[in-house]
Amino acid sequence: MAQDQSVPMKITTLAVSLGAGWVAQKAVAALWTKVTGHSPVHGDDDDATVASIVAFAAVTSATAALTRVLATRGTSRVAKRLHARKR
Repeated sequence: MAQDQSVPMKITTLAVSLGAGWVAQKAVAALWTKVTGHSPVHGDDDDATVASIVAFAAVTSATAALTRVLATRGTSRVAKRLHARKR
C-alpha cells in the first residue's frame, strides 16, 4: 500500500482484503475437498501426511498472497476512479 493513502482508504482496503480472504479460504477448502476427496488438513491432524500438509499450506499461502494483492489493487483502482469523478 502506498504511504499517501487516507485513513478511510486504508480501512476500506482492510475490509475488502478480509472479505476476499474469507471467500478465498472457503474456495480453497471446497476445491481441496473436491480434488483430493478429503477435508482440508490441519497441523494437528494425526492422519494427514506431511506431504499433504505441506501441499495444503503452499496452496493456501499462494492464494492468500494473490488475494491480498488483487484486493489492494482493486480497491486502489476504484478509489482512483471515484477521485477522478470528483474533479
